[in-house]
Amino acid sequence: MEVDESTYAVSVAGNKARLDRTRRIKLKPLNKASIAIRLTLIALSLLTVYGIMSFDYKDINFFEGIFSTILNIKTMFFEPRLQHFTFIEALYQVTVTLGLAFLTTLFGAVIALFLGLFAAQNLSTKSVSIGIKGFVAIVRAVPTVLWVLIFAVAAGLGSVAAVVGMTFHSVGYLIKTYSESFEELDEGVIEALKASGANWWQIVFQAVIPSTMSYIISWTFLRFEINFAVSVAMGAAAGAGGIGFDMFMASGFYYDLREIGVITYLILAFAIALEVIATKIKGYLKASVL
Repeated sequence: MEVDESTYAVSVAGNKARLDRTRRIKLKPLNKASIAIRLTLIALSLLTVYGIMSFDYKDINFFEGIFSTILNIKTMFFEPRLQHFTFIEALYQVTVTLGLAFLTTLFGAVIALFLGLFAAQNLSTKSVSIGIKGFVAIVRAVPTVLWVLIFAVAAGLGSVAAVVGMTFHSVGYLIKTYSESFEELDEGVIEALKASGANWWQIVFQAVIPSTMSYIISWTFLRFEINFAVSVAMGAAAGAGGIGFDMFMASGFYYDLREIGVITYLILAFAIALEVIATKIKGYLKASVL
């Protein structure tokens, strides 16, 4: 059957018109929320410009500052050298920082695993779940450094305050992640175990923990990596020792940029190694589950 050329042209034109309509960007009308967001962005932009213009640069030339920064970065990362301690001592201090991160993650994971079961709505009552989640939301809202300084008032600056403060924040972080993993479990599995006469602990250890083990390991390793980075900062801020204190001394006391470069490379190497190990473990768990 032959198609009339005029009919074909009309259909093609209609298809192009519909395609053009679908490609048009639909602009939403202004409402109170969008106006407030735009005004906020404009105000922040104006404050930023005012801050840059009113900042006291103390007669420092902008381009000279950029050139000096480039030279410092070149010295730091392309001419690394240890002068105030040996490479073996640096490795030992990194392991101290790693041990601090491991200890806080271990304490936090054990406490969070127990409380995370009660924070999950499918394993606990609604009031208990809301209470625990509300409390840990407050804990997470306060930065780790502030928790360390709060506990330092009672225990003094040092490793004890760092461990307690980092553990406190780790518990708040892991309870949220663990409870959300528990809540993703199929309700049919829990109902089937309840119908067969299983008690709460049997449901937890026979269904909940085995089904969410890969998620638990993943979130725990992620927190371990975060705690490793925080431990570096706590070594200087809270006097917890480790490689963070050596970096503080090299930057603020000796001002040895080459030594800072070596320490930075060591921290990056350990961080990459942790990521590789975590990826291997997660891959092994996924393969064992399949």
